[in-house]
Amino acid sequence: MGADIITRSFNDSMKTKERFLTKKNISLIVQFAQETAECFKGGGKLFIIGNGGSAADAQHLAAEFINRFEIERPPLPALALTTDTSNITSIGNDYSFDQIFSKQIKALGKEGDILLAISTSGGSPNILKAVEAAKGMGIRTVALTGKGGGRLAQETDIVLNVESKTTARIQEVHITVCHILCELVDHILFQGGLASHPKV
Repeated sequence: MGADIITRSFNDSMKTKERFLTKKNISLIVQFAQETAECFKGGGKLFIIGNGGSAADAQHLAAEFINRFEIERPPLPALALTTDTSNITSIGNDYSFDQIFSKQIKALGKEGDILLAISTSGGSPNILKAVEAAKGMGIRTVALTGKGGGRLAQETDIVLNVESKTTARIQEVHITVCHILCELVDHILFQGGLASHPKV
């Protein structure tokens, strides 16, 4: 029984990643990486938001940029808006949980920044409100989503949707995309650009 679960999960994960690996999504990931590199070069920041497992992915990605990914290079300004418990609980208590990210975006964001919104459903109200706030400030918006993308897919500038209804499989693709983003940005900024990378 255990072996069956393990085999099925691995097979499902691989199939989900294979379905995601289309020319369209490859082009969108490259575009996202190029825009992120330009954002960093111009003094902008990458904000990352999500709930639950997606909040963990947000923090994971921010750490890869601020610390390092696979090469030694200067820290890069990525910020997960999921980590400040005082801000989150204050906003949630005084206003609503729906505003925990949008208020932070309004306080910290500026034109030229990028917001990465991670949501497996694409329907989380606090994610949608943050995207709305970001767009009103001239901040580029990117969605990592699944299950058709929900409203989030209609509201963001770049949409990377995982065609699956299973949250775990969607999240596995999301973190792979995040790691690829780090590698591509490192190549653009510190290793001679993507043209010098034989696999891109």
